[in-house]
Amino acid sequence: MKIAPKDRAVNIVIGAILFLFALICIYPLYFVAINSFSSPDEVTKGVYFLPRGITLENFDYVFETPLIFTGVIVSVSRTVIGTLLNVLFCGFLGYMVTVKDLPFRKWIYRMVVATMYFTSGLIPWYMLMVKINFKNSFLLYVLPGAISAFYVVLIKTYVESLPASLEESASLDGAGTLTIFFKIILPVCKPVLACVAVFGAVWQWNSWSDNMFLVTDAKLQTLQYLLYRMMQSASMSDAITGQTSIQPMAIRLTMTFITILPILLVYPFMQRFFVKGIMLGSVKG
Repeated sequence: MKIAPKDRAVNIVIGAILFLFALICIYPLYFVAINSFSSPDEVTKGVYFLPRGITLENFDYVFETPLIFTGVIVSVSRTVIGTLLNVLFCGFLGYMVTVKDLPFRKWIYRMVVATMYFTSGLIPWYMLMVKINFKNSFLLYVLPGAISAFYVVLIKTYVESLPASLEESASLDGAGTLTIFFKIILPVCKPVLACVAVFGAVWQWNSWSDNMFLVTDAKLQTLQYLLYRMMQSASMSDAITGQTSIQPMAIRLTMTFITILPILLVYPFMQRFFVKGIMLGSVKG
C-alpha cells in the first residue's frame, strides 16, 4: 500500500523522536562502558564517544580492592537464593489462594493484597529484624522479601486462567495438593514464574538499603552497598592509598559497570518470558 507523503513525514518524525528517546536511554550505559575500558588519565580528561587508551587497569584495581570479590559473591548468592525463594513461596501462595477448599482463602488473599497499600515503616521494620536476629545475618537478604504481594497477585490471576480440568483430573487420580502444585501447576506456569524470577532477580541484585541499616559485618557487604559507599564518598583517598595512577572517577564508573553488567546479560534472554508472563498474568480467561 502506497503511503501518502503526509503520513510518511509523520512516520519520519515519530521515528526520529523514538530514536532520540532510545539514544537517551542507552547512552548512559554506553558512557559507563567506554569509560570503564579507558585509561584513568583519559577518563579524567573526558571520554564521551569511543574508549581511549583501552586498558583493563581499572578492573584489575577494583578486583584487587578488599571486599569487592566478597561483595560479588554475596550479591550473587542473595540474588540466586532470593529469587528461588521468591518463585517457590509466591508460586505456592498464589496457587493456594485459588484452592476452593482452603479455609479463609479470601481473607488470606485480602491480607496479602493489603500489604501492597500499607507498610509498617522503617523503624518498626528495623526493630522486627533485630528482634528475630536477622542483624548481621545472610537471612536478612533472602527471607523478608521471599513473598511479594504483587507476585502473588500475578501468579493467582494466571492460575485462575488455567482450565479447572487440570486439577480435577489430577485429584481423581489421587494427587494431593503438593503433587498438583509441583507436577502440574509449576510446569504450566513457567511464563509467569519466569516473569517473577526476572522481577525478583533485578530487585535482589540492586538492593542495598537492608545492608546499610542492618549489616556491619564486612564479610556480608553486598556489591551494591560498596558501590553506594563509593558514590557517597567525597574523596577516594581511603580506597586509593598510594596509587596515584588510578583516578576516582574511573573507579566509580568501573564499579558501576560491574554492577549493572549481570542484569544486562541476563535480561535479553528472559525478555520473551517476561512479556508473555505479564500479559498472561494480568488478563484472566
